[in-house]
Amino acid sequence: MKNYIYKIILFTALSVMLGCKDKSAPSNEDNHDLENENIVELTEAQIAQTSIVVGKVEKRQMGHEITVNGMIDVPPQGNISVTIPYGGFLKYTEMLPGSRIKKGQVVATVENPDFIEFQRDYLEVLANNDYLKADFERQQTLNDEEVSSTKVFQKAKSSYLTNKANIQALESKLRLIGINPSTVKNGKISSVVNIYSPINGVVREVYVNTGKYFNPQDVLMDITDASDLHVELKVYEDDIPLIKNGQRIRFRLANAPDKWMEAVVFLIGNNVREDRSVTIHGYLKEHIEDLLPGMFVNAAIEVEAVEHYALPEEAIVRFDGKHYIFKSLGKRKEGEETMNDFEMLEIIKGNDEEGFVSFDFEDKSQDITQMDVVLKDAFILLAKAKNSEEEGGGHGH
Repeated sequence: MKNYIYKIILFTALSVMLGCKDKSAPSNEDNHDLENENIVELTEAQIAQTSIVVGKVEKRQMGHEITVNGMIDVPPQGNISVTIPYGGFLKYTEMLPGSRIKKGQVVATVENPDFIEFQRDYLEVLANNDYLKADFERQQTLNDEEVSSTKVFQKAKSSYLTNKANIQALESKLRLIGINPSTVKNGKISSVVNIYSPINGVVREVYVNTGKYFNPQDVLMDITDASDLHVELKVYEDDIPLIKNGQRIRFRLANAPDKWMEAVVFLIGNNVREDRSVTIHGYLKEHIEDLLPGMFVNAAIEVEAVEHYALPEEAIVRFDGKHYIFKSLGKRKEGEETMNDFEMLEIIKGNDEEGFVSFDFEDKSQDITQMDVVLKDAFILLAKAKNSEEEGGGHGH
């Protein structure tokens, strides 16, 4: 808004300057084409008070864009639900939704009296192991020497192998709940275990508060691997044939409409929903800390990208429902003044992308490669041209 007001003020000043000049030297107008109402002239002094930039038009990769909506999401392997077998009481956690955590970090401590029973059982089978192993080896020797019966030997073998299996099963059970069997072997028994994060990520939700009992099937918290985020977008069936892997996606958050980010299409769904849409996925071109799963996004998918002449948005002006640019006609002398002439040319706007707009001339005889055009502050020239017409000149002098 400030920029717009600035341009109005600047134009008014330019009009006053030019009006004074015109009254003092009307005869000089005879040396210029007064019939072309689309010609605008500015003195060097007037040019100096603007931000007008003149230059060549360049080609850019411009694509037609499909506007869609969607959200930030993660693949299934990026969402981890923290649980613990056998349940227990949540003894302590300082995790909150949004907390960033590292792999191996303690996220909670859980207490369960059953954990003591598991450790006691483990110590018992360990204590029996030496005796059962020795008895098995002794019975094997006696059986080999045919001193004892095969039945006695088989029983000793069975007892030893069963106990050995129990040791392995209890060790797995202890590791499952986060207890190191070596610690138990050394005589350290505890009813409290630590829960560790399996990934680097962000806590998405916490479901259990301190002191509350939870069952084995209950989820303590959800953790998201923030390094594996992607955009999930909904594309309707009319546009589905245009979508291909590798196409660029520009997207922005609903609460930050001026900040565009980029992704690339990597997966196109093949299941059309009831609303006639298909889900497509795009991986992020760079890691962005502020993104979280579930955030709503507006996006544009670039399709059929081609090289085309394009100008910055502020090089194009709109008047009476049509679009124009200004061609530089160069400099000329008018008395002691150096004048800068510009011609207003009608164009046909094409696609816009990242502040640039592709275009074609309404007059196909115009050769864009042989001209300089106004790239910035074209609004000043439009205001000058149309204001001069209204004041009675019918042209931009």
